Amino acid sequence: MSDGARARDAILSLEAARLAVRRARRRGERVVLSNGCFDLLHVGHLRSLEEARSLGDRLVVAINSDASVRKLKGRDRPVIPARQRAELVASLACVDWVVVFGGATPLRVIKTLEPDVLAKGGDWKADAIVGADFVIQGGGRVVRLGQVRGVRSSRLIERIRSSLPKRR
Repeated sequence: MSDGARARDAILSLEAARLAVRRARRRGERVVLSNGCFDLLHVGHLRSLEEARSLGDRLVVAINSDASVRKLKGRDRPVIPARQRAELVASLACVDWVVVFGGATPLRVIKTLEPDVLAKGGDWKADAIVGADFVIQGGGRVVRLGQVRGVRSSRLIERIRSSLPKRR
């Protein structure tokens, strides 16, 4: 991030992201898109996003909205609200732009931005990656990213909760 830049300035609407991606492509830049909940940002997220960024010139990260996270993870998630999760992810040097999406999947974001590379965490099976067919049909590629063993937000949350005193 350049001097004076604020992480929250990299959080874009889907339309603003579409325009930013279009400008990047006109400059000959390859655009990578990754997505996830990023509830409790950890070193596994960081390393995955760094790897994703190495696959192109620009990295867009699509983050699940709070309602979307609740549907996926349960009623007591997310721990951190979407706007804060987006700002934390946007602050990473490897991330260019962040979009928060409200659907059950990031398919609308993928179809709107048409990334050259769709990068997803290595815990996802290739045939379960939403939007993979669309990206491949458009001439792009899909990459499963490496994982840091034993580092998962859900495990961190469980550890934190189990260390708290029991309520009476």
